[in-house]
Amino acid sequence: MLYLLRLLLLGIHFLVAGAINLTLGLLRPFNPDNSRLCGRVYSLPALRFLGLRYDLQVDELRKLTSPCVFAVNHQSNFDLFILGSVVPRRTVTIGKTSLRWIPIFGQIYWLAGNVLIERGNAVKAKAAMLKTTDTLQHKDTSIWVFVEGTRNLGQGLLPFKKGAFHMAIAAGVPIVPICCSNYKRTMRLNRWRSGTVHIRALPPMSTEGLTLDDMPALMEKCREQMVACIDGMDADHVPRSATADS
Repeated sequence: MLYLLRLLLLGIHFLVAGAINLTLGLLRPFNPDNSRLCGRVYSLPALRFLGLRYDLQVDELRKLTSPCVFAVNHQSNFDLFILGSVVPRRTVTIGKTSLRWIPIFGQIYWLAGNVLIERGNAVKAKAAMLKTTDTLQHKDTSIWVFVEGTRNLGQGLLPFKKGAFHMAIAAGVPIVPICCSNYKRTMRLNRWRSGTVHIRALPPMSTEGLTLDDMPALMEKCREQMVACIDGMDADHVPRSATADS
């Protein structure tokens, strides 16, 4: 019963938050700080509805003074609610052009200044890459990328896509890994306390002086750090929270 009630409240909240965020987008269209504000509108009430607790160690994000590429793991559609409140200032994401046509959410996503790319079109994809490089270098704006390219369903990190690392090297900006614990495996929405989500921001990884020849090593290093961080969070916290919630 609690599970169904939470999903109902989450659905109502999604519609109300959508109306608020659509208004925000219309009042200040394509402002690169819209994603941060929209993320908080979606996330903060949703965490209460879901009964989730937060364990945040994201001081690295507060120290940032220049644009970067955020490399983040992606588990499910709940990421909108779970990760939305930690999106840093002036940060946009990259998504498929088809997102634009999702009712309400798609228009919010577009008006928030996010970068839309047509993945099946090499020419347009290259143009989008040039646009992201310009955004990072000249518009005081960072880019948030789910580096696996798709949801991993809490089953461990999938192989990384090259796009985030290509952008960072081309623009000469750091990669900042952001790791979220495997909530997909541990979240219990039928319990009053449904679990704890742990989020860590790791130190920036410099791309200064790197070329595309260095990209495979950079990707491997980033993935190793994220795997170690996520495994560590799960080993340290999941058994204890699972015991407390039972």
